[in-house]
Amino acid sequence: MTIVISMWSGPRNISTTMMRAFGNRADTAALDEPFYGDYLARTGAAHPYREETLAARPQTFEGALRWIGRTRAAPVLFLKHIAYHLPHGAGFGFLEGWRNFLLIRDPRAMVASFADKFEDVTPIVQSFEIELAILDHLTAKGLPCPIIDAADVVAAPERALRALCDALDLPFDPAMLAWRPGPRPEDGPWAPHWYAAVRASVGFRASEERKIILSSELEAVAARAAPAYRRLWERRIGP
Repeated sequence: MTIVISMWSGPRNISTTMMRAFGNRADTAALDEPFYGDYLARTGAAHPYREETLAARPQTFEGALRWIGRTRAAPVLFLKHIAYHLPHGAGFGFLEGWRNFLLIRDPRAMVASFADKFEDVTPIVQSFEIELAILDHLTAKGLPCPIIDAADVVAAPERALRALCDALDLPFDPAMLAWRPGPRPEDGPWAPHWYAAVRASVGFRASEERKIILSSELEAVAARAAPAYRRLWERRIGP
C-alpha cells in the first residue's frame, strides 16, 4: 500500500524545496499542489499561469481527491499543499488515511516574500488558520500532526529532516539533502513564475540575514497571523 505524506504550508515558505527533498528519495513520487485547480476554478482568482493550471489540475475538490487516489507511482507519495487552496467547510476527514505534517515560517518573512510576487497577502493568514484547524482535527482523532519550522530546516537540514521522518514513521534518506538543479517532472505549470530560486538550488540553503521592512498595511497582516504561528511554533519539532 502506498504511504501518502501530506505537507500543509502557507505561500512563500520552503514548501517547494521540501518537495525537492522528498521527491529526490528513491522510494517517493510527488504531486505539486493538487487542489490548486479547484481553488482557481472556484474563486476565479487571477493568478499567474491560471489557464495552464486549470488545464493541468482537477477543477473540483472531489476530482483532486480522486487524482491523488489514482496516483500510485511509488511506495511513498508526497503531496505538497498550500493550505488556503482548501475550500471552506470541506472538512478534514480525507486527511485521516494520510501522514500529515505542517510547515510553518515567521509570518513577517512570508508576507515580505509574497508581497514581492503578489499584491494580496491575506492568504498567509488564511493558511495559518487552516493549519491550526488541521492540527485540531487530527489531534482530536488521536492522529499525529508533526510541525516543522522553515528556519529550523535551513539551519540544520539533516537534523530537521531526520526528526521529521522519524515523526512520520518514514526512514530518513540522505538523498533528501541534495539534488540536481533544474526543473522536475512534478513541478506545477506555474513554476516559471515562482520556482526560479528552487530550480537553481542543489540543496537547502540558509537565507541571508536581512532586516524585514514592511508597510503598516503589511505589518497588520503579519500581526493577524502571529498568534496562530506562535501556537504552532510552540508545538514544532525542536531544533
